[in-house]
Amino acid sequence: MRKFILLAVLFLSVSIISFSQASKQTYEVANLKSLLSQHKIVAILPFRVTISYKHMPKGFDAEGNKAEEAKEGINMQEGLYTFLLRKSKSYTVSFQDAETTNILLKKAGLFDKLDITLKDSICKVLNVDGIIGCNYEYEKTGSEAGAIASSVLLGFGGHVATGTLTMHLYNGKDGTLLWRFAKEMNEGAFTSANDMMERMMRKVSRNFPYEK
Repeated sequence: MRKFILLAVLFLSVSIISFSQASKQTYEVANLKSLLSQHKIVAILPFRVTISYKHMPKGFDAEGNKAEEAKEGINMQEGLYTFLLRKSKSYTVSFQDAETTNILLKKAGLFDKLDITLKDSICKVLNVDGIIGCNYEYEKTGSEAGAIASSVLLGFGGHVATGTLTMHLYNGKDGTLLWRFAKEMNEGAFTSANDMMERMMRKVSRNFPYEK
């Protein structure tokens, strides 16, 4: 019996480790440090957010969902900028104000065309040495009302969404992808953009290329 329990524990541990490794993926170019040493200021683009549902809600509004995606994209961009600004002494570069980034993109007519614009062209418009672009794809899986009730009655809230956040860092001179980090995330009923960035950056911190 004891042998069976030990084998079960070992199997569970291996499964957890395998899942953890599978849920996080990192890529970087071979000469990353050399290229980053030339960077002084970096911009954060609005996040590309995709919202889907495990069970499609009644009266689903496609236009409303699209508007929510766009709003969340800006919120998460500002959340990441706030986090990086608050810990600016920990990084080797400075980050362009998110509002300034968006104004420059709108003036150049690129705000809604980021997916079809070369990264080096975006950097020239923003006058930065690099850009951080993020995708956040998540599926709402649970009832937000139910998660809030659990929080009130039981002292904790359940997850209402699962998804993957992917960060890309591009070089300003030639638009080359320098670094990529992807991590699976769970979102609770009370998760804000700032809270999400706080949790995400804790996971990214050991791999974040501009960390001193």
